[in-house]
Amino acid sequence: MTPMGLLFKVNSEGLFTSPVNATPVDYAKIYPDPESEKAIMGSVVYCIHHKEGCQWSDELRKLKAHLNTCKHDAVLCAAQCGAMIPRVLMQDHLRYTCPRRRANCEHCGKEFSGSALEEHQGNCGHEPVYCENKCGAKVQRRHTQQHVQQHCSKRLVPCRHCGQRYTQDTVSAHGAMCSRAPVPCPQRCLAAPARDELDAHLRDHCPSGSVLCTYKDAGCRFKGTRQALERHTEESSQQHLALVSALATRQARQLESLRSAVARLSVNYTGALVWRISDWAAKMAEAKCKDGVELVSPAFYTSQYGYKLQASLFLNGNGAGEASHMSVYIKILPGEYDALLRWPFAHTVSFTLFDQSSSPDRACNIVESFVPDPTWKNFQRPSKEPDALGFGFPRFVSHEMLKKRNFVKDDVMFLRVKVDPSKIVAV
Repeated sequence: MTPMGLLFKVNSEGLFTSPVNATPVDYAKIYPDPESEKAIMGSVVYCIHHKEGCQWSDELRKLKAHLNTCKHDAVLCAAQCGAMIPRVLMQDHLRYTCPRRRANCEHCGKEFSGSALEEHQGNCGHEPVYCENKCGAKVQRRHTQQHVQQHCSKRLVPCRHCGQRYTQDTVSAHGAMCSRAPVPCPQRCLAAPARDELDAHLRDHCPSGSVLCTYKDAGCRFKGTRQALERHTEESSQQHLALVSALATRQARQLESLRSAVARLSVNYTGALVWRISDWAAKMAEAKCKDGVELVSPAFYTSQYGYKLQASLFLNGNGAGEASHMSVYIKILPGEYDALLRWPFAHTVSFTLFDQSSSPDRACNIVESFVPDPTWKNFQRPSKEPDALGFGFPRFVSHEMLKKRNFVKDDVMFLRVKVDPSKIVAV
């Protein structure tokens, strides 16, 4: 034990140091007895670098001499950079980390000091680096721009047909499908149209392809090359004229058939017609200026296979109602199924003039009806030319009454003609 129970350390010079401030301590002050000092200096100790791996151990008096050669002891850098470096690491320090070392760049071969080499590394133009386009190639840093512009497989280049830009490694695949790339004509003519114009070329321009006559829809069956078509067109004008004339005749018949079908579809088969008379004021003025102005309704049927009827209207009256009343009549027209119907026509017919009052409860419609007289010619089976007048009411409603109520509103009048469905003679 040292005096007062303190534990002193031994420094690199073999001197005891204070555990408080590491200053050397005089042996004489610690061990005033020379015999005690001799005993201490002869004691066995380990190297102060024992924990770093030094295996030396011997008498304390030999420690200083050992430290002069201990490879783990730190000494000033041999290149005089000022660093304290263990002897065992000195070579690595001088070679790799000493700022005053001299070394050559492994890429360009130039010699630099240690600090300058560190700055040079990462900027050396001869150092291989990966392409910034990630094509996988490694090129010297000084050649990267040239590589990106001229050699990189990921650089963008325009398609020489359509002008769109693609990477170098995909532009060839695009060219095989490019809509503007020229393709050989399958008819083996000398033309090479763009891919998206091939159909038009074959249809309109290819001299080797077979084409149909322009009058094919009229019935011409010619098929040949374009040159042959030109000759055929010049030589067959009369034939084509005859074909077009026959086609026009057929189309006229078809058009008439379609018109008849549309007319049948638009016909009323309910046995009741609501007739809308528009522009009433103008039509009334015309009826007063001219004699015998008659308005006729659309034809309608009592049923799908029933009688064909049509209403007739004289706004300024007819017969006994002329110039004072509005007259209404019903006509029996020749129908498609007259041969299957019972004659004479014997079903109650009613006429209703609607009061268009804004309050339905106050509306007062005018209704007239009749049962046909079977002895009258008007109700016999009609010939191809129907009766000129028909049967009805020459004094259906007076002009004075028309003015009193809302039978005409917004210049429109509504008249219903109805056949009693309970008395229809069906086949």
